[in-house]
Amino acid sequence: MFKAILHRPLLPLLALPLLLAPAPLPAQTGTAPYSVDGRGFNRLQEAVDAIGDGEGTIRIGPGYHRDCAVQTAGRIAFVAAEPGRAVFDGVTCEGKATLVLRGNGARVDGIVFQNLRVPDGNGAGIRLERSNLDIVNSMFRNSEEGILTGDDAAATLTITRSTFSRLGRCDRGLSCAHSVYTGAYGRVIVTNTRFEKGSGGHYLKTRSPQVEISDNSFDDTQGKGTNYLIDLPAGSTGRVTDNLLIQGRDKENYAVLIAVAAEARDNPSRGLVITGNRASVPQGLDRKTIFVADWSGEPLAIGPNEIGPGLTRFEKISD
Repeated sequence: MFKAILHRPLLPLLALPLLLAPAPLPAQTGTAPYSVDGRGFNRLQEAVDAIGDGEGTIRIGPGYHRDCAVQTAGRIAFVAAEPGRAVFDGVTCEGKATLVLRGNGARVDGIVFQNLRVPDGNGAGIRLERSNLDIVNSMFRNSEEGILTGDDAAATLTITRSTFSRLGRCDRGLSCAHSVYTGAYGRVIVTNTRFEKGSGGHYLKTRSPQVEISDNSFDDTQGKGTNYLIDLPAGSTGRVTDNLLIQGRDKENYAVLIAVAAEARDNPSRGLVITGNRASVPQGLDRKTIFVADWSGEPLAIGPNEIGPGLTRFEKISD
């Protein structure tokens, strides 16, 4: 790892209380764990249904919640009463995720999602099927997937000040799962977020036609059997800027850090800005790794980036 990286912080604006807070106690038995406008509910689905097609906030008490919910209408904010201490542990709805979201919009603030597994290998903290979603100060860990989305060309997914740890898989003869995997969402914004310790697949894979991936850290040093750090498989425009990207040793695919249009050219990629990033690969290994690999055939706007020894800056790949 080259010296320039060693002297810079790994965590751009990471919400440290999520990592440093003591483990929460089991959910309280004398007080309802969920509340909406002062009304208490014992099940998360009951709180979601109480909001219905309106707009409201569900406050989630501290503790371990072995619970899940499906939102089909309305605009709902799922907010931890104490950030980092509301933990959803091991329970999914519809064989998908702790939160299955197909309402008119949602916000998730200060919540931890962990230990999520389902038969098809895509057990996630959040399955986003349509509409806008804002995620802030949250953590996804020890699961098959952090966030998985469907397609919604009119919607935006925003992730900020959050952590994705020990996620992803490529086993059991199933399609790989990833820390974050979005379908063709209209726009995907990921900022000030940490990806680390992947257990398979890619760290951030998105089919969005427009991305803003800035001021994040992708730390693969403790990853196991992982692939790309950033994968834009259908092409994309927008910006990939000011990120820290560190590739680990234990890779299923070590060839590329940032991949553009590796699977299809569904979206234009002309002018995609990739600049201000810092990247390194392990030293002492006899392997070639490309910082940016491009299958789109379009001119990208690759500016100055700090590239460590052993990395090839750019390669255009033809079919």
